Amino acid sequence: MASPGSFTRSAAQATSSAYRRLPIRWRLAGGSAVLTLVILLGFATIVGVLTTRRIQADFNREVADTASDIGRKIHPNVDLDESNNTFTISLPKSPDLDTFVTSRNEAVRVLLPSGRLLDQSGNAPYLPPPRATTEEFNGYRIESRKISLGQFGAVYVQYARKLSVVKATANRVRVFLGLGVLGGAALALLAGLATARRAMAPITRLTEAAREIERSRDPSLNIPHPEANDEVSELALTFEQMLHALDDSRAETEAMLMRQRQFVADASHELRTPLTSVLANLELLEMELEGEPREAAASALRSSRRMRRLVADLLLLARADAGRAAPHVPVDLAEIVAEAAGELEPVAGDHHISVAAQPGSEVEGARDELHRLILNLLENALRHTDPGTAVEATVERRNGEVVLAVEDDGPGIPVELRDKVFERFFRGAGDRSGSSGLGLSIVRAVAQSHDGTVALEEPLDGRGARFVVRIPARR
Repeated sequence: MASPGSFTRSAAQATSSAYRRLPIRWRLAGGSAVLTLVILLGFATIVGVLTTRRIQADFNREVADTASDIGRKIHPNVDLDESNNTFTISLPKSPDLDTFVTSRNEAVRVLLPSGRLLDQSGNAPYLPPPRATTEEFNGYRIESRKISLGQFGAVYVQYARKLSVVKATANRVRVFLGLGVLGGAALALLAGLATARRAMAPITRLTEAAREIERSRDPSLNIPHPEANDEVSELALTFEQMLHALDDSRAETEAMLMRQRQFVADASHELRTPLTSVLANLELLEMELEGEPREAAASALRSSRRMRRLVADLLLLARADAGRAAPHVPVDLAEIVAEAAGELEPVAGDHHISVAAQPGSEVEGARDELHRLILNLLENALRHTDPGTAVEATVERRNGEVVLAVEDDGPGIPVELRDKVFERFFRGAGDRSGSSGLGLSIVRAVAQSHDGTVALEEPLDGRGARFVVRIPARR
């Protein structure tokens, strides 16, 4: 069973976590409002105590003064009966006791020490006989004044006023003070929010500048500096220096990447000449040699051809990365598709390659690169499908674009790999030929260099994979 201390700690942690989640401006304004509330509460408590005491003292003094004044104005009559040696005490008809009462909250009585009532105001309640000069009874403050009659004794004047009058006044004072405290705290909160908003304005401008830099990806944009030389100004200066450092780092990285791309492009270009010489010599050796030497030469020839293919792929990608575009001329994509299909037909084995090309599908492009694009798509379909599978290439002009689609009846591409097939050197688990993984990367690079796109779309009629290339048609 959890202890009370653990519940207390959990509540404190929850409160602290909720406080940390509040915006800074609300924390500043809330702290200011709480401090103001504490100060006003202390001030209101002191003022309330002093004021209520003063009101009570004024009330008591006023009741006492009124009782004394009434006692001075009342003069009882003493009537002697000499025959019986007795006397009778009475009050004159004027002044009437009701003249001393201004509201229903007051009462006046005149009575003998024995408690016998001589006269009272019309609304006087029951009051006890005089026991002290000042007393409280049944919600009344009572002041008693003795009027001496010499040898005939004395009478008492009782003046009573309800205590609810002074209590109501004290309660009104407390309500006004409470409203003042709450109003002051609310005004402090609003003023704190306004002040915090103005204080956070430089931070807001820095945030907007950062968002603009994020949107435009331009770290050279100006950072607003506040006029005051404070922590915000230091933050803006640090932020600006950081952006300059990142800009310099990015420029250095881009320059290094550009040098690498140029090096790969130049190296790939330079490798073509010795590879051509090696291939020629190996072909000559293969024709001249017999037996095992000939098989060794044939194996070396196959590896060299694969190396030439890889070098050509790297050269094409390096040129695309370096922005070296081959000259574009009007070419018919339908003819290139037919040529590529014819080139692969002898090595297609049991696969069935079909072409449905619409004449007049002309684009502005590099014929060799487009030929390479189509070869890679067809070879990719042949490589990843079983013998006897149909591979179909279609070319049509649609909405100002020439659309090339290559699809097969194979198993298709798993969903989790569809976003990776165009990455360089990516090879699926079912790759049958040990390819370099550059084929589809070259397809994307060639499509982009011709202002086009390539996408892996949903196959038609439940077929396997479907690659679609869209290139702007020649006007």
